[in-house]
Amino acid sequence: MINVICPKCQKVVSVEDYQTGQPVPCPNCGNVNIAPAPSPESTTPPDAPACPPEIPPAVPPAEQKDWKMWGMFCHLSAFAGFLGIPFGNIIGPLIVWLVKRNEIPFVDQEGKESLNFQISMTIYALVAGVLVFVLVGFFLLLAIMIVSIVCVIQAAMKANTGEGNYTYPLTIRFIK
Repeated sequence: MINVICPKCQKVVSVEDYQTGQPVPCPNCGNVNIAPAPSPESTTPPDAPACPPEIPPAVPPAEQKDWKMWGMFCHLSAFAGFLGIPFGNIIGPLIVWLVKRNEIPFVDQEGKESLNFQISMTIYALVAGVLVFVLVGFFLLLAIMIVSIVCVIQAAMKANTGEGNYTYPLTIRFIK
């Protein structure tokens, strides 16, 4: 077990030996860091008593491979709205976020960002829907749909690479 300091929030993260060289998200801020190999002087002699870790590992071993996938699903589930499900663009990310937010900090961060964007886009689409009677609403609805598709794809790609921290444009922060 080695301790790594997150460069973003300065929180100490305990990392299992088998996680060295792999991306490990910070449980506090979700920033993804590569766990370094332990230094020779940090290893304890075999006769030393084992101390329990103060901080649990950032990602449990069973979910180590899945955290990027679930972060990507937070964004891509918004396409449920295009499948004809009423408010599916909000319900999809909400379900993924509620199911995995306590298990994976990265999903908590990505889910909040996706939900805020989808709620904002829904509000903008409702206003544009009213403006259809003035004929400008058709162009606004088309622009909102294109911006939504492009931004969701960009955010999903960034989450799939493990970068995360994608900030959607034109977003009202409802969930902090």
